[in-house]
Amino acid sequence: MGATLSQSNSRGAGQASPSAETPQSWGDPKAATAQEEERQQQFFLIKGGVFLATVATAGILAGFGTTLAMAKKKNPNWFNKGIVATAALPESGASLALRALGWGSLYAWCGVGLISFAAWKALGVHSINEFQKKIQSIFPSIPKNAKHPVEWEDILKSK
Repeated sequence: MGATLSQSNSRGAGQASPSAETPQSWGDPKAATAQEEERQQQFFLIKGGVFLATVATAGILAGFGTTLAMAKKKNPNWFNKGIVATAALPESGASLALRALGWGSLYAWCGVGLISFAAWKALGVHSINEFQKKIQSIFPSIPKNAKHPVEWEDILKSK
C-alpha cells in the first residue's frame, strides 16, 4: 500500500492515475474503429464538398469566359462600347453583366438551397445517411454491371 501511495504522489498534480483512464485509452478496438470510421466519413464529406465547389467554379468560369469571348468575336465594336461607360450609356455593359451574374448566382444558390431544405424536411430525415437510404428506397436502383441492356420499363417499375 505504501508503494502505491508513493507512486501516485510521484506522478505530480497534472498526471492522472491509471484508474482515471477512459475506456477509449485502454485500446478498445470497437471504439477506435468507430471513431476512425467517423473520421473517414467526415473526411470523405469534406473532400466531396471541395470537389463539387471546384467543379462548379470551373464551370462558372468556363461558361462566363466562353460567353464573353463569343460576344467579343461576334461584334468587337459593340463589345468595346459596352466595356466603358459613356454619356449615352451611364453603366458599362461589363458592370451590368457582372451585376446580373451576381444576382443570378444569388438566386440560383438560394433556389437550390430552398429546394434541398424542403426535400430534407418533407422526407423527415436527420442525417445524410438517413437521406440516402430514404432516396434509395423511393427511386429505383440502376444496376452497375448489367448483362443485358437496361430497359426503362425495368427501371421505372415500382418497388
